[in-house]
Amino acid sequence: MEQLAVLTNRKKKEPATSQASAKRLTRNSKIIKTIIAAIQAKKGQHIVSLDLRKINEAVADFFIICEAGSQPQVRAIADHVQDQLLLVCGEKPYHHEGYHGLHWVLIDYVNVVVHVMHPESRKFYRLEEMWSDASVLEHDE
Repeated sequence: MEQLAVLTNRKKKEPATSQASAKRLTRNSKIIKTIIAAIQAKKGQHIVSLDLRKINEAVADFFIICEAGSQPQVRAIADHVQDQLLLVCGEKPYHHEGYHGLHWVLIDYVNVVVHVMHPESRKFYRLEEMWSDASVLEHDE
């Protein structure tokens, strides 16, 4: 639950112009593609992206959610996402947490938030249901 509390303590960045909005969308697209590729490379399962842009209460533009079958895999996926985002996009996370228990690691890139979850945690917290107004896209290979 701590991971959800982190998201409520900050706001997503608002663009000043439509040109800034287009630039942000292109940047977000590259970030999302890199995240999904990194998750797939480490065999993450049930990968979905939630487009939260039309939800006023949303704390980010996109959530990327995936499952990992074990704690070492949760760590491997989370580490690989961070490594690839730095390498490909030059992006460091604004915040990350959940490395102690490795049941749910949250990696916050401000407008894009990654959730790497153990299946039991994903069933318990039901993020997709919580944000059911969002557009959902599945990314399994």
